[in-house]
Amino acid sequence: MKAKIIGGGFAGCEACYQLLKRGVDVTLEEMKPIKKSPAHRLDTLCEVVCSNSFKSEDITTSSGLLKAEMRLLDSLILRVADETKVPAGNALAVDRYAFSSRITQLLEGYKNFHRVNVVETNTDTDGYDFVIVATGPLTDEALIPAFRNIFGSEFLYFFDAVAPIVTADSIDFDSAFIASRYGKGSADYVNCPMNKEEYLSFYENLVSAETVELKDFEKNVFEGCMPIEVMAKRGVDTMRFGPLKPVGLRDERKDEKPYAVLQLRKENAEGTRYNLVGFQTNLKYGEQQRVFGMIPALKHAEFVRYGVMHRNTYINAPKFLNECFQLKSDPKLFFAGQLTGVEGYMESAVSGLVAALQVYRIFNHLQPIDFGEETLTGALCKHVSADFGEYSPMNSSFGILAPLAEKIRDKSQRKIAYSDRAIAVMKNLTKQI
Repeated sequence: MKAKIIGGGFAGCEACYQLLKRGVDVTLEEMKPIKKSPAHRLDTLCEVVCSNSFKSEDITTSSGLLKAEMRLLDSLILRVADETKVPAGNALAVDRYAFSSRITQLLEGYKNFHRVNVVETNTDTDGYDFVIVATGPLTDEALIPAFRNIFGSEFLYFFDAVAPIVTADSIDFDSAFIASRYGKGSADYVNCPMNKEEYLSFYENLVSAETVELKDFEKNVFEGCMPIEVMAKRGVDTMRFGPLKPVGLRDERKDEKPYAVLQLRKENAEGTRYNLVGFQTNLKYGEQQRVFGMIPALKHAEFVRYGVMHRNTYINAPKFLNECFQLKSDPKLFFAGQLTGVEGYMESAVSGLVAALQVYRIFNHLQPIDFGEETLTGALCKHVSADFGEYSPMNSSFGILAPLAEKIRDKSQRKIAYSDRAIAVMKNLTKQI
């Protein structure tokens, strides 16, 4: 069996691994280093371009549950994430450089793996049993005409925002403090407090700051990665119920309770760089330095990376794909990753994992795996294939799972029940794989 995968991101690399370990001859087409999107910098595969956090590991959260399901399916992404993780409390965060390098090294270690650096212009399946297109939310313009031949005018777009990164040495620790919320778990975040006067001044400057001008087709903002200035314009206290939530965070050196708190998370294992959590932005670079510098702990901040916004492309998947991520009009062609309208690192990876498993089973005349709607994996498959009306990107959440047989009033117990059921279903499914 010969398969081609177009795109070396999370979905593409996970799909490669699932096929490679099953003995499939895999060609990976990746345009780096010949050409890079505005968000990419590295030549290695599976580059982490936004936050370096893969969200919570807690099994009673949807992100934690999805990881648990993927581990049962032997996800390469999660195995390497565990190898390259940096402290982040209950979240799984990685050293982005070590993570990308290790993924590349492992894939290139397979004799049946062939990397071709090329700017692809078509999705032809000639010479291959199957092709998986996983070009991501920043699909290069060279491939867009081929997509239009398949999908017509059924393209959708949204914009994703990337948070700034500052150096650890430039953080003012006379103002900042290290603590976990309510003193629970390890204290892996640097907390940057503001009093009411400081917050209101910061807010007024943020909502009036200059942003990069967007064209009309660029103004559809995805709620899950909203620019901080857009969030601020929804109300003076909106940020204080979101990324600047002060609840449970205290600086033991001071009597005054913080009115708002920005948290910084490690970007690398050495702890020399920190990410401004929740501060995705479209502010002009100079404005980022000025406005974010109004936060006392960041008054002398040195920015390693400023926040940027870029167009994310996704297809109207339910009109064209089935639950296997297979194109209805061409059974040899599959799509995976954020291009299909799943949103998030793990969601992208699991879509590539599923597409590869189904490719392998279909080639070997086996029934595709039905992951059902009791698992988050299956619920995401349903999301990309069931037409419920207007289509938009989707993260994993308990809300997309099939309802429980019995109503459970207690929210925490309900989440446990969802997780227990999903894990039991997935363990049973893995016996078929």
